[in-house]
Amino acid sequence: MKLINKSILTVAITLSTASVYYAQQVQDTVTKSKDIDEVILRGVTDIAKDRKTPVAVSTIKAAQILERQGNQELVELLNTTPSVYATKGGGGFGDSQITMRGFESRNIAVMVNGMPVNDMEGGTVYMSNWTGLSDVTSTMQVQRGLGSSKLAIASVGGTMNFLTRSADMKRGGIVRLGVGNNDFLKTSFAYNTGKSDKGWSTSFLMSRQAGSTYIQNTDYESYAYYFALGWEPNKKHNFQFTITGSPQWHNQRTYSPFIKDYITYNPDHDNTPDRTYNSDWGYYTNAEGKSVSLANRANYYSKPVMMLNWDWTMNEKSKLSTVLYMSNGRGGGTGDLGSFWNGKFNSNGSPTTNNINSYRRTDGTYDYDKIFALNNGLVAGTPYTVTNPANGRQYQVRDGIIRRSSINSHNWYGILANFQHKLNDNWNFSIGTDDRYYYGYHYQVVSDFYGAKGYQETLNSNVAPYNVTKAYDYQKLAWNPFGGKTAPLNEQIGYSNDGEVIWYSAFGQVEYTKDKLSAFLQGSVSNQGYQRIDNFIKDGVTKQQGQIVNTKTGFKNLFGYNIKGGANYNIDDHNNVFANVGYYSKQPFMNSVYPSNFQVLNPSLTNEKIFSAEIGYGFRSPKFSANVNLYRTEWKDRWLRRTNQTFTLADNTTTTGYAEISGITEIHQGVEFDAVYRPTNFLEFQGMFSWGDYYYKGNATGSAFDDNNNPLALSGTSTSTTLYLDKVKVGGTSNNSIPQMTASLGATIKPVKDLSIFGTWRYVGKVYSSIDIATFSNQAAQDRGVLQLPDFNLFDLGISYKIRLKDASQYFTIGANVYNLFDTFYISDASTNVFGSDAPSRLADGTNNTAKKTYEELGYMYKGVATDNRVLFGFGRTWAATLSFNF
Repeated sequence: MKLINKSILTVAITLSTASVYYAQQVQDTVTKSKDIDEVILRGVTDIAKDRKTPVAVSTIKAAQILERQGNQELVELLNTTPSVYATKGGGGFGDSQITMRGFESRNIAVMVNGMPVNDMEGGTVYMSNWTGLSDVTSTMQVQRGLGSSKLAIASVGGTMNFLTRSADMKRGGIVRLGVGNNDFLKTSFAYNTGKSDKGWSTSFLMSRQAGSTYIQNTDYESYAYYFALGWEPNKKHNFQFTITGSPQWHNQRTYSPFIKDYITYNPDHDNTPDRTYNSDWGYYTNAEGKSVSLANRANYYSKPVMMLNWDWTMNEKSKLSTVLYMSNGRGGGTGDLGSFWNGKFNSNGSPTTNNINSYRRTDGTYDYDKIFALNNGLVAGTPYTVTNPANGRQYQVRDGIIRRSSINSHNWYGILANFQHKLNDNWNFSIGTDDRYYYGYHYQVVSDFYGAKGYQETLNSNVAPYNVTKAYDYQKLAWNPFGGKTAPLNEQIGYSNDGEVIWYSAFGQVEYTKDKLSAFLQGSVSNQGYQRIDNFIKDGVTKQQGQIVNTKTGFKNLFGYNIKGGANYNIDDHNNVFANVGYYSKQPFMNSVYPSNFQVLNPSLTNEKIFSAEIGYGFRSPKFSANVNLYRTEWKDRWLRRTNQTFTLADNTTTTGYAEISGITEIHQGVEFDAVYRPTNFLEFQGMFSWGDYYYKGNATGSAFDDNNNPLALSGTSTSTTLYLDKVKVGGTSNNSIPQMTASLGATIKPVKDLSIFGTWRYVGKVYSSIDIATFSNQAAQDRGVLQLPDFNLFDLGISYKIRLKDASQYFTIGANVYNLFDTFYISDASTNVFGSDAPSRLADGTNNTAKKTYEELGYMYKGVATDNRVLFGFGRTWAATLSFNF
């Protein structure tokens, strides 16, 4: 999770996303981009203007998306923007990850036509839900830092705004075909009717893409649709209705494998990693004796957005813009549930079990034949009692492994209104409101029984234990955005809870412009009300954390606000300077209001405090343009949850679960530079450099929980531990990493008319792994910090050629791109902190490391990184080619 007009097929003359914007300024330092200005003049979208809006900004147009994207993720086009790092995440379709100035996507405001799309419970943005944006985006603008948006949104790291095409574009259409590595195939068709004499216009698109990615067993299928209907009855009123969506399913790799597994399971057995390795799938033998692949991890979702925009030009000085929208999401993600008792007991006397990772073939895939055989005849999850002969105590165990699907559906409705008034030639102001209602559904269903004849649910306190016999196929796309829960209560397993969020806010802005000076002051206030509803607990009877709890918690209202301002001064026609400063009192996300997946309110709940300041300088001339920015952000009282964690307990046994960390303070500061140089009309160079210093200030507090929300004691008997983070570099917070130095250099050559050849070199350095609660509960870890990954360099190459027909409105465009041209091996992300000076508990042959030899002494290293680290390798060489026809 490509709709293109004529302008999209204009061959790009720039390469870096930053330079796209500045190249336009080179051509004319006074006249602004016409289509950008058109967007500014209607709607609630806040678009930064060069040499006027005092923020760091980069803009990429639809032509560059068409020319450069191929089979990359849309956000990867931003990798030549300062302080931006976008990777493919686990490597599945749409599973990309992005950081901006060291902040992850949940703290980057993602907007479509000015409408916020970050999840209202947790702030997350899953790009697989938005893959259709590449088809319909006419402009993508990235504002780093607090940005110019007037809304009360969490733009700590920056803002990404996708501006889609409107219905009143010129008449015409396009047919497009794309092919690439691993059976990538994309087809699309789009058409615009143009505006009629009575002011009506329409635009639509349909596209489909399918195939797999560079990673094993990552098949996918995705569609995109877009329809816009416009009506402009007169000069005062303009109505635009749009609906767009991208229903999709895709197999995933959600866990970062160990480096040693990449090497062990390489079929070439040449002691190098197999970058395509995926630990989250396997195969079984069907009734016909054929091997059939089966994914344990997959995602499926449909999140259409419907918007009705009304722009009312009241008079020459006043205008009201209103947007009504609905965004209902349906879908979820799969994974395993359950285990088998292995007949043994641990040192505490309780039974030990084997989860799905205990059943693997020699090639590293799941042995589903063995799992199916163990499940045969079972109603998985049915409890029974075993006795430990050592202590005579009885314990309850539940055998069976199935594939569950965790549903994360929602209904989201909102209204945005913005009133603008021009007081005089110098002053204008705007006021508005941003109001939303959100209801999320969270529960699990059976996705595949893995050979069992059913699954027994025992955790629902409101219903007696019941057997589930229906499985839900994730490959059936959810096209209906209006349906409620897809499964009745007696088919839900594991958990069932809902989240309800009521959001209302007001914002205002004052702007001053005179001669060379422009300035603004913005402010907003907001209330976020959170309610958690647990359908599996017994109202007024169930006890959690020593308290009697109810099915509904009631709303917890949290007040927040922000204030920011800035100024730009144009020294002359070439030079300008700007500065901005802001303060946010940001409400925490829902999982920190009700932590540990319980109905109990967080007793230490507090707003997160963010202070940010930035100064910048710009230079514009016909041949050379450049920008320099310096920034600093301090983020206090941050709360963080890390999922998919493996913990070693005091008795040296391991279990999986999640960690919750509170009291985090982060400092993000750095310098950014980008430039474009055009010595001739046939040659252009683009470059950027960014250096950051992101680190934790002071220590924090962490707690660990197993998958059933039971607190874990990682050492001794305490379930809470101090995390020694002071001065430790900021890495990621999940299976991702954050670089603190990036650079790129690109060139575009146009040797003849309509032919463009372009290439990019990109450098990524000072890359730091994610923090984890187990490592940093030890004070000694503070001195050595987080694991630093090897730096890497990548090269991309592309070409585009336009074939014109006699009719000027008709032409073909042929394009091709090769990514990672030299097939470089590199680690893009990591989630652990195992150092070469550490000693593994076991040797490669499975025996105990009684001599306590380190990874370095044993040779268990790869490019300076211990092989017991969980990492994600970047893709090797990939390619894509496109053919399109405009008419």
